[in-house]
Amino acid sequence: MDKLEQYRQFVKQILTEHTQIATTSDTVKAELIFDSERDHYQLAYVGWQGDKRVFGLVMHFDIQDGKIWIQYNGTEDSIAERLVEMGVHTSDIVLGFHSSFKRQFSGYAVG
Repeated sequence: MDKLEQYRQFVKQILTEHTQIATTSDTVKAELIFDSERDHYQLAYVGWQGDKRVFGLVMHFDIQDGKIWIQYNGTEDSIAERLVEMGVHTSDIVLGFHSSFKRQFSGYAVG
């Protein structure tokens, strides 16, 4: 398996694992969104609680230029550390939710 396909599988695995532990109801669901053609991956909550609309992004990843960009992490888990445990080198992980200035101090890729 080439690196890009392996990274896609890692991202899908992380999102799927979080879906399995997500607290949902009959009216609010955890939705996995996988766009493997453009390499965008998300987990969101979608639905209704009574008359209140619920939509909330939980995690968002992109894969760009051979690197996994963590665009948003709404969990308490260190997703970057989880990726390293899975075998992704720190130079292939970008904390996209930080500015490029701040990323240089993260121990991960700047971009």
